[in-house]
Amino acid sequence: MEIHHWYTKFMKECPSGQLCLHEFKQVLDLHGLTPEANSYVEQVFHTFDMNKDGFIDFLEFIAAINLVIRGKIDQKLKWYFKLYDADGNGCIDKKELLSIFTAIQAINGHTNMSAEEFTNMIFQKIDVNNDGELTLEEFISGVERDEDLMELITKSFDLSNVLKVIQSGRRHSI
Repeated sequence: MEIHHWYTKFMKECPSGQLCLHEFKQVLDLHGLTPEANSYVEQVFHTFDMNKDGFIDFLEFIAAINLVIRGKIDQKLKWYFKLYDADGNGCIDKKELLSIFTAIQAINGHTNMSAEEFTNMIFQKIDVNNDGELTLEEFISGVERDEDLMELITKSFDLSNVLKVIQSGRRHSI
């Protein structure tokens, strides 16, 4: 029943059954973004586009919804890692994390720490071998070990507002 509900919503928003980047931004009412924020939205889109065909189809959409609603913390952390790893090389460097956090601040408003402070704090706490890069293992174990960091990352990168927009069926025409 719940899948039918999501399918109806998805098809209402996207009658072709495939959501392109432009439609994704339109559905979420994201226009007039800074270049950093736009880059982040594109990265989120490409992370959800699991088969890399340039579209989010219903199965990819449901997988994303399921992760946000029901995903276990280690699944979410793996997804966050994939999102931060903009170049896909299997490591997050300071530039990638700084870029993503700057973009998130542009979308969600500023937090009580600058993007530079956030990035430095993350690397100080979890880059155990001090090589300036975070592997998936370092990222997951570091965040799981530090309750404050876990809360900060989950709040900063929470996608439930995206779900609320989709659930409400809000769509703005161009």
